[in-house]
Amino acid sequence: MLEEQAFNTRLHDRAGFSSGVPELDDYLQRFAAQQVVRGVSTVHVLVETDQPSLILGFYTLSAAQVDVLQLSEADRKKLPRYPVPCFRMGRLACRADSQGKGLGKLLMGCAVNRCLQARTQVAAFALLVNAKNEKAKAFYEHYGFTPCVDSPMTLYLPLG
Repeated sequence: MLEEQAFNTRLHDRAGFSSGVPELDDYLQRFAAQQVVRGVSTVHVLVETDQPSLILGFYTLSAAQVDVLQLSEADRKKLPRYPVPCFRMGRLACRADSQGKGLGKLLMGCAVNRCLQARTQVAAFALLVNAKNEKAKAFYEHYGFTPCVDSPMTLYLPLG
């Protein structure tokens, strides 16, 4: 059974994780633990319940804001004329040997759910992502994310 867990360096084998994207692998292996300790981001991993050390995928969340002028006209109408609070999913990656099995969709759903839960305690309008390429952008758009006006590789999903 798949389970989402907070990243734990004593439990989760970060050295054994490979997504095929060196920047994402390097982040998990070298920087994730430091950023959690420093309060820069939270890191959440997807594992099999009976094999919790094997990381199948991960995502990160942090606080963010977006200039209201970057949002669609329809969304701008509902908001104040200054930067609005958001969450940012800074990284999302799946093991290379598990790609194409819907884990990215599951991780994204976990991230959105976590943001919705946090939104009951801390206000945030949307979840932001920075797509690394057109394939990633298409992935996010498929799930309802909208490109920002002046930065089309930055997308947002309203949480309301």
